[in-house]
Amino acid sequence: MTAATMSEPSASPRRRPRPGRTLVLNVTAVIAGLVIWTALSLAGIQGLSGPAEVIRRGAELVADGTLPADILASLRRVFTGFVLGTVLAIPVGFLMGWYATARALIEPYVQFFRTIPPLATIPLAILLMGIGETPKVFVIFLAAFLSSVVSTFQGVLDVDRTLINAARVLGASDRTIFVKVVVPASTPFIIVGMRIGLGAAWGTLVAAELIAAQEGLGYRMQQAQLYYDLPTIFVGLISIGVLGLVMDRLLLLAERRLTGWQERR
Repeated sequence: MTAATMSEPSASPRRRPRPGRTLVLNVTAVIAGLVIWTALSLAGIQGLSGPAEVIRRGAELVADGTLPADILASLRRVFTGFVLGTVLAIPVGFLMGWYATARALIEPYVQFFRTIPPLATIPLAILLMGIGETPKVFVIFLAAFLSSVVSTFQGVLDVDRTLINAARVLGASDRTIFVKVVVPASTPFIIVGMRIGLGAAWGTLVAAELIAAQEGLGYRMQQAQLYYDLPTIFVGLISIGVLGLVMDRLLLLAERRLTGWQERR
């Protein structure tokens, strides 16, 4: 070993940010956003509502029971569509990734429907399913399914072939390889697909509640638009953002528990 080599600093892994520091940065970012929002509202930009006005309106909607009812209605639709889409997407994605024949048969349909925005299916859903809850849930289901199935499929394709070959050399059956190697290795891709699908589900909610809804955050925002009720619109937007963020954090928590064996940076 030369002196030059000895003098070089040894490479060290990137340190993970401390939870306390991350929390401080998060709180700082939220406070900064509120300050900017307040400043813009005070500047009189197109009648933009300020945080205080939005909080007052949110308290009114909570007091008369409107906001809790809307949240429950929207959560029920998003959760139902998201769960149904994910439950179907995972086995279909595994099937496409594990069997070449299934991939050749299914992938053209998946790729075709991926190019069609789920919102474009609303007229068809109304004609075929009526104006009840079914078409609303179907549109959300479609958005979640198309996001999750591609991620699961790609996760199976990206499994390290060395791991599979090593398992075969050790005498593992195809079933054992699939359960013990492919499923764990593709789990991070599945979680990412679920997170994207969850975002797509919430993003589709407002348009889905155009279908003759009588309650829901999207419905309430559309009604507020008719009367130029900006505080109510902001309450709906913030509610959707908070609910989506909480559900996303729960998925991240599940990912950490399911992929604790992985090396993290």
